[in-house]
Amino acid sequence: MISVLSDNIISPLGFTTRENYLALKSGKTSLCLHDNLWGLPEPVCASLFSGDQRKELLTEGLTFFESLAVASVKDALKKTTFDITSQRVAFVLASTKGNVQELEHGGVRVNLAESAQVISQRVGFTTMPIVVCNACISSTSAQVLALRLIESGTYDYVIVNGTDCLSKFVVAGFSSLKAVSPEPCRPFDMDRTGLNLGEASATMVLGRTDAEHADTTWTIVGGDVRNDAGHISNPSKTAEGCYRAIKSLSCDASELSLVSVHGTATLYNDQMEAVALQRNNLSEVPALALKGFLGHTMGAAGILETIISLCCIEDGKTLPSKGFEEPGVSAKVNISNAPIGTKGHTLLKIISGFGGCNAALLLSKGTSHLSPLTSHLLNVSHRVRLASDSVTLDGQVVPTRNRGRDMLTELYKKYVGDYPRYYKMDILSKVAFVCSEMLLEAEGNRDGHGEDRAVILFSHTASIASDRAFLRTITDGFYPSPSVFVYTLPNIAAGEIAIRNGYHGETAFYILPQRADDMINMIVDASFGDRGTQSAICGWINCDDENIFEAEVKILKKY
Repeated sequence: MISVLSDNIISPLGFTTRENYLALKSGKTSLCLHDNLWGLPEPVCASLFSGDQRKELLTEGLTFFESLAVASVKDALKKTTFDITSQRVAFVLASTKGNVQELEHGGVRVNLAESAQVISQRVGFTTMPIVVCNACISSTSAQVLALRLIESGTYDYVIVNGTDCLSKFVVAGFSSLKAVSPEPCRPFDMDRTGLNLGEASATMVLGRTDAEHADTTWTIVGGDVRNDAGHISNPSKTAEGCYRAIKSLSCDASELSLVSVHGTATLYNDQMEAVALQRNNLSEVPALALKGFLGHTMGAAGILETIISLCCIEDGKTLPSKGFEEPGVSAKVNISNAPIGTKGHTLLKIISGFGGCNAALLLSKGTSHLSPLTSHLLNVSHRVRLASDSVTLDGQVVPTRNRGRDMLTELYKKYVGDYPRYYKMDILSKVAFVCSEMLLEAEGNRDGHGEDRAVILFSHTASIASDRAFLRTITDGFYPSPSVFVYTLPNIAAGEIAIRNGYHGETAFYILPQRADDMINMIVDASFGDRGTQSAICGWINCDDENIFEAEVKILKKY
């Protein structure tokens, strides 16, 4: 059994899980209106740490983002006894934008992998940290990865932390999408007008336990990630990715105590989740939306909301879904502004994000029907190596006249030519897209390779080129570019490939301190433990700017 050994939440409502849960039970919310925040032209309703809280949490030599993560991980580890310096212990950091605020004033460690290394070293881990950057599902994706890494026997313990902080960059980005509400958000309500942002850090320590502890520990029964294959920023109207992620876990309404929903209070997300639950016959299961208390904490949301939901089940009733009054979705969802009684000990957590990604996680106490991961051998069918000045396909040089960005466009015209979305993509997505198109051309029979194909990408630089471009749109006059902001989420590169090809399989984006093929192979191999994954487009992509990039991408298949 893969169990939750300990946890922590640090938010503006408290610095421990217990403090946060008691504050929520008493009805406290940390959402409030902030005037002149970072010089923004309009007031912002958000959940922010106070100045005194920031001083208390800040550690010398670390950014606030790093300090927050270190504090949460250390508190969670207080309740454990294993040796964290062991090579059998892994640290996984989940975040959407990390230290991006440092980019605004030329600060330190805007690269998430570098921050992950600093956090890891401060805590005392000795293995290479893994960063999951999968938009708003990041920390749930990280929990799924942790489950696979332990189940495969690679590690005995995995510490998963989700952290995000707010900044002018982040608030301006979400505001550019017209997704932010000027008042406290109202998940699933008919009068909802958008989301509120929040900052927090949450940690889960996961490890293998014996079946004899099934009645006393929360066990991860299973988890899956699926893509809508529809749009990079709008959820599927039929909830395709979320529906498939839930369905893969074989959830039975009679066994579920509670569904922890994403509940962003945006028009289409809440509608999509209600449809996904209805399609899976889960409309009657009590549901809980927490963003009316703490806002949307981005990379921390998945873990934070899972932990609070487990506390609710232990108490035998949900918290009220703050802000909800009258249903505003077409499909039924069992949500209320009053506590709802729960029975049993089984939780379903669902969450979605930009790039079409969706994740579902099933946890239970008293039973575990997780099937062992299937063993498999992988075969490389085709491989592309692409740099700013050269490209090879399956070892053969592909002649090009141009270099850098112009070379990519030349390759696009040669291998594609009829997909105008290409011209809207950022450089990271263009490199990934061109590589995938070359691979699929070599593979042939584009429509005959399964809609469950996964797209798994790795990088060190991630979306830094788009981060710089988006920052320029803020400083040149506040109203920033929404089309540029979306591409500051590096997992969009995987989403673009899924959308182009109708892939509903897993999409994932990982950031590493440097290219490490052993680590990449380990993560990819563990990802094939997902029984729905028979093949994947995967590889390493680095893009310093529009004319400096390198990539090695391949198609892998199970024998």
